[in-house]
Amino acid sequence: MHLDVQDLRNFYYRSTLGRAAQKSLRNRMLGLWPEAKGQTVVGFGFAAPLLRPYLADARRVMTLMPAPQGVMPWPAGMPNTSVLTEETIWPLETGHVDKLVLLHGLETSERPSDLLEECWRVLGPGGKALFIVPNRAGLWARRDRTPFGYGRPYSPGQLDAQLRKHQFIPERQVGALYQVPSQQRIWMKSAGLFERFGRHTPTILAGGAFMVEATKQVYPPKGRTQRQRKRVSVLDGLTEPAVGSARKLGT
Repeated sequence: MHLDVQDLRNFYYRSTLGRAAQKSLRNRMLGLWPEAKGQTVVGFGFAAPLLRPYLADARRVMTLMPAPQGVMPWPAGMPNTSVLTEETIWPLETGHVDKLVLLHGLETSERPSDLLEECWRVLGPGGKALFIVPNRAGLWARRDRTPFGYGRPYSPGQLDAQLRKHQFIPERQVGALYQVPSQQRIWMKSAGLFERFGRHTPTILAGGAFMVEATKQVYPPKGRTQRQRKRVSVLDGLTEPAVGSARKLGT
């Protein structure tokens, strides 16, 4: 079940913990994708807090927000690029997206397989997607006071298997949100230290979320399977006559 857009906006833009989470996620994303010059960038779910750095140089930036969640105008002070859409039917042409970011989209979806199919459809050849999900082993997935405590958390292996099943090739994986999910002053003051330390630990052991960068697999064509060819001789079946036929000829 998707969260309400008002709750998401209040968390990321109006709470101290949410702004710290936004910074952590954005910095990790920019470490993977430092620029998007001349490219089409699309976010799904509630990816708006991460996409502002691409507004200056990208050819187009769009935020798709699922109908059960609701929509808000974005970016502030600029022409709106937010679109309210059905979860698995996006108003985008096939194969025209260069970079796709999912935040609070996959783990809260009631139809994750159909959603991944739609992600595959809109990406162009060589297009890349960044899936950001709650880490099942992290502290953030256990606290329902943040958006990462809702929906289905993943382990790295679970997400990897699901992406490969839908013809994505996982390439890189990083963790994020290493700080304690609390707004108490002592934890907020040490947030930077936790973030710097956490980047050197395995994703599965720490971090409230992890990101998987995946590339669209184009070949073999989607929906096709490799069929094994079997050579058939025109004399097959004649070298060893059926028992019934031999008995008939002998009578």
